[in-house]
Amino acid sequence: MPPPPPPAAGICRGRCVLSFAAARDRCFSRRFLRAGLRPLAVPLPAPGAGADTAPATTVHMWVPSKPPRNPLLLLHGFGASATWQWAPYLRPLIAAGFDPIVPDLVFFGASCTGLPDRSDAFQASTIKAAMDAIGVTRFGLVGVSYGGFVGYRMAAMFPEAVERLALICAGVCLEEKDLAEGLFPVAGVGEAAALLVPRRPEEVRRLVRLTFVRPPFIMPSCFLWDYIKVMASDHIQEKTDLLYALINGRQLSTLPKLTQPTTIIWGEQDRVFPMELAHRLNRHLEGNSRLVVIKNAGHAVNLEKPKEVCTNIIEFFKEPVAEAANGDDKV
Repeated sequence: MPPPPPPAAGICRGRCVLSFAAARDRCFSRRFLRAGLRPLAVPLPAPGAGADTAPATTVHMWVPSKPPRNPLLLLHGFGASATWQWAPYLRPLIAAGFDPIVPDLVFFGASCTGLPDRSDAFQASTIKAAMDAIGVTRFGLVGVSYGGFVGYRMAAMFPEAVERLALICAGVCLEEKDLAEGLFPVAGVGEAAALLVPRRPEEVRRLVRLTFVRPPFIMPSCFLWDYIKVMASDHIQEKTDLLYALINGRQLSTLPKLTQPTTIIWGEQDRVFPMELAHRLNRHLEGNSRLVVIKNAGHAVNLEKPKEVCTNIIEFFKEPVAEAANGDDKV
């Protein structure tokens, strides 16, 4: 998931005197605080290690100030930390009666690990352990893009915990051979990593233009360098390893089918994960899902059309279970 579009070019005169990215990050954090969430660092020991050992993993998450009654786990995609991707959703979800829980996945934001595993199963186990640590054992789940991969794996591994889930532009049904066969704008895992882990302004521009239907016309280099320095310069190798672990050898035949009701939300003009993957996933879940297509939106549908996406999330999680999955496309 790319950064939000940059501001107008007027802030730049060759270089940014002040860090817009750092200021925006603080602004998003304040929005979380005003919504009644608090930041929490959850230390987790290595699997099999005693509780008195030093933590191998730390998960940073935003949690409700009061014990949640209707918890909804929100998992972000590649890009900046979770606050950048979920800030527009907090107040509508809370007003609808949900208690958002918003973690940074490992190697994003302030979450990190000393363990070598880079699989989506490791991410899923880690977030599940963090949820157990804060006393939340059953919850709804929303995952966007990479967060959808992790959320899908969580639902498969922990069906007793994940009650139902919404997947937003999450190409979990992709196969490694799809890259070579031209389904995506990249031809291999290495090129995908270069796209999703940008290191230079021109790479950020390509990512934004690929993921937004209406990208900003002007993207000043000073802002993009500032964004890379503040939000995208940490754990570059680890994030690249996450992509290799996600895609290498991936086959649809090995993807488990979910038992939970699932809604699939997709930007009609998604060029990162084309609509073919949305229909493929809907077929794979064999009537246990429904597909919602958002017009005039691309892969960054959660940023381009937050009101529409949020409305669909709320409607889905408020429905009785019997109505929550029907297999029908909705445009």
